[in-house]
Amino acid sequence: MSRSLTFLLAVPALALASAAAGQSAAAKPVSRADFVKRLDAQFGALDTNHDGSVSKAELQAAQARSIQARLQAEFKQLDTNHDGQLSYAEFAAAAHINISADQLLQRLDSNHDGKVSAEEFRAPQLATFATLDANHDGVVTPAETQAFAKAHAQH
Repeated sequence: MSRSLTFLLAVPALALASAAAGQSAAAKPVSRADFVKRLDAQFGALDTNHDGSVSKAELQAAQARSIQARLQAEFKQLDTNHDGQLSYAEFAAAAHINISADQLLQRLDSNHDGKVSAEEFRAPQLATFATLDANHDGVVTPAETQAFAKAHAQH
């Protein structure tokens, strides 16, 4: 999965997986209801005109914001002596952005109506939640995310 797609699709799943990997000292179980609330908040942030769906233009704007923030962070990381010698233009030209809004829309728009509904937005992430919820009790525990991360690290 591309890094650009990660901002949109994998944030909740990665948060669960990072907790499993020990990146969060206070890892706690996550209920499906709380997970859906997070997805809805993300969807709401994307649906800037509040019409109940995410258009291609809204995906493009969100993607542009995400890319801009990531590029700035990576630029700061590369400029380790903080002398500003690595120009932003040089860095941006070297960045590999490999998924377009059209490709993202194609992946999310399961009914092919040219926009992403809340249900379409939730579906891939809820599938990941269901996979992580090994005992299907509606709660993803740190132990379940650790087991998932361990199983997938071996592949």
